[in-house]
Amino acid sequence: MSASALPAVLPAYSPIEPDGPHELRPAPEPQIAILPAQPAAVEPAAGQTLARVVEELVAWFKTLLSAAVYATLIVTFGFQVARVEGQSMAPTLQDQDRLIVNKAVYGSLGHDPQVGDIVMLLYPNDPDKSFVKRIVAEPGDTIRGVDGRVYRNDVPLPDDFIPEEYRDHTTWGPEVLREGYYWVMGDHRNNSSDSRSWGAVPKKYIIGKVQIRWWPLGQSKVF
Repeated sequence: MSASALPAVLPAYSPIEPDGPHELRPAPEPQIAILPAQPAAVEPAAGQTLARVVEELVAWFKTLLSAAVYATLIVTFGFQVARVEGQSMAPTLQDQDRLIVNKAVYGSLGHDPQVGDIVMLLYPNDPDKSFVKRIVAEPGDTIRGVDGRVYRNDVPLPDDFIPEEYRDHTTWGPEVLREGYYWVMGDHRNNSSDSRSWGAVPKKYIIGKVQIRWWPLGQSKVF
């Protein structure tokens, strides 16, 4: 006897129930849950990432360049930060005070230095160095010192802000200032190298007017 070929696919049947009729029932079809498709993550192209980096670097460079240009313009035409070294302007200014010097007032604004102004100037004997002094006489004035008291056009300059221990007792002059020259002195009269030592200063050597002492913060002051 030959065996007959089985069908390729047999239908699935559930087992018969106990004590039930001898019949076969088809098994229920399996339920399949269909989930919504999730969007695939898209990685940015390498070229796009590099472009963004380059764009940010260019923006940063432009900002830095603009700040440098503005700082240069301020220093060149407007204001300059300076630091006091030494005691020649005590008690008005102390060693290591930080100052803001207004360069425009005698430059682009065209004003002349005035008697009483505290100024930053180039040292006439070595223009690579700069000093801070007070203007005590201007072009055309006659200046002299008698036992430490300074006279401008025979009128004594106010000096009540100078403590006794900072005064000197020298006699010098008289000096007549020619056009374009100024006489400068330190407020610490017995500890200052100034016009008494190296003569009058040309206007072109006067860098600017000391406008603000901003450090120390507790002693900030506008001059």
